[in-house]
Amino acid sequence: MRWFWTAAPGALLIAAACLATAARAQTTFQFPDPLAPKLQTDPKKPPRFQKPAKPGTAQFGPPPTFAPASGAGKTGFDSSNTRKKNAARKPNAAADKQAIAPGLPQPLTLTPGQKPASAAFAQAPAAPPGEPPVEIGPIRKPPPKRKAHVEPPDPYAQLGLRAGAFDLYPAIEFIGGYATNPGAAPDPHGAALYTIAPELRVQSNWSRHELKADLRGSYTGYSPDETPTLSRPYFNGKVDGRIDVRDSTRVDLGSRVLVATDNPGSPNLQAGLSKLPVFATFGGNAGVTQRFNRVEVTLKGDVERTAYQDSQLTDGTTASNEDRNYNQYTGTLRGAYELSPGIKPFVEIGADTRKHDLATDLNGFQRNSRGLVGSVGSTFELTRLLTGEASIGYTTRSYDDPRFDRLKGLTGSASLIWTADALNTVKFTATSTVGESNIPGVPGVFYRDAGVQWDHSFRRWLVGTVKLGIGQDLYEGTASSSGDVAGRTDNRYSAGAGLTYKIDRTMQLRGEFQQQWLRSNVSGVDYTASTFLIGLRLQR
Repeated sequence: MRWFWTAAPGALLIAAACLATAARAQTTFQFPDPLAPKLQTDPKKPPRFQKPAKPGTAQFGPPPTFAPASGAGKTGFDSSNTRKKNAARKPNAAADKQAIAPGLPQPLTLTPGQKPASAAFAQAPAAPPGEPPVEIGPIRKPPPKRKAHVEPPDPYAQLGLRAGAFDLYPAIEFIGGYATNPGAAPDPHGAALYTIAPELRVQSNWSRHELKADLRGSYTGYSPDETPTLSRPYFNGKVDGRIDVRDSTRVDLGSRVLVATDNPGSPNLQAGLSKLPVFATFGGNAGVTQRFNRVEVTLKGDVERTAYQDSQLTDGTTASNEDRNYNQYTGTLRGAYELSPGIKPFVEIGADTRKHDLATDLNGFQRNSRGLVGSVGSTFELTRLLTGEASIGYTTRSYDDPRFDRLKGLTGSASLIWTADALNTVKFTATSTVGESNIPGVPGVFYRDAGVQWDHSFRRWLVGTVKLGIGQDLYEGTASSSGDVAGRTDNRYSAGAGLTYKIDRTMQLRGEFQQQWLRSNVSGVDYTASTFLIGLRLQR
């Protein structure tokens, strides 16, 4: 038996090696230890806990309701993987159940003491020891701000033409109608009328400075015509510019031309005329405006020339109107204060001098004069509500002729546009000037006019208009040897209604009715006139 004990150890080693080789060559099922984690990677790599199996798949191991290990405490290992309750933290079910929108990143989880990698989370408070991780949800963009309501552009607005750095807006109107009293006479005689009225507006598109022009003209003819002939031209043109020297300094430049005639029935007209004499008024102005914070100071100078053509008489002769020609020089100082955005009250004072070509007119009166006017008012630039300017003042004018009394009285001016809503617009205008006169014994004439116009849009392509106006012509002075009555006062009233049909951006149809009255303190000059008009407007 000695050979057995001698060979037994070697045989045992050989058997053990064979068993190990056979175990590696075949796979045998072994029930895992319930407390041992399952390895899903190579043993040479660091082990980690296996992800929970998907529902519906077989899994070997303890059931999901496996109880925690015996002796597990509050800070020890808990195999149930349930979240511990903390009395110091109040549960927030709404925050825990907040859903993450598709496409947004998952909430960032910071462990106690961990610093965020991005500077956007540098201010996030760290959780104290023993507290659960701090969860920072995804960054959400604030909702966009609601834009203010803006009216859609007018689909029938004039398009205009581009010429370099300027926008041109040409238009022309062809008007026909009938007037019951075109001569403004106490004994009316009706006549058909026609009017051709071209116009052109120009606006610059410069980033600094500005240049704009408004040129409007017309020619009105009557058939059958009266004596004097009532056919006459009319032109009113303005060109204004602005030079932005600095943010607080600007230079304003302007020029103007007016070609017209005296109104039929005016006492300034001579007797025995075959046609109405035409006069032209042209001039220019220049001013500097300096802004000191909210205070604005403007100094402006103006030069103007008025010249009349000779009158043609029914007997074939002509009469000179040289004594009516004059030059006017005006200086104006204005101070304004911006009370609030859009409201700027101002105080203005101006002085002017009028020099006639003839020191003495044909009736032996010296017409040269000097005037002084002061006014207070305000400009309005309230968006979508009220824009324009209004003022009231007092004027006085003295004449070289000692027989003329000084003219003085209240004056005012206004040009306001009130946009009540998207369908209604109200325009208010008022003017007050002291004009020249060639009536013996009358130094000058106070002209005062005020009007209001209401436009209502029944549709964007159909606009109705109502107009009301009132005016006064005051001839102050003393009675002359020729029998003319000084102190004459003519009160004028007007009313009208019209309708505009906008076919497209280039064509419009217009119809209008006008009614005029004149009531004077002088007998034999009152009249009433009615006018019916229909026209076609072409614009680009």
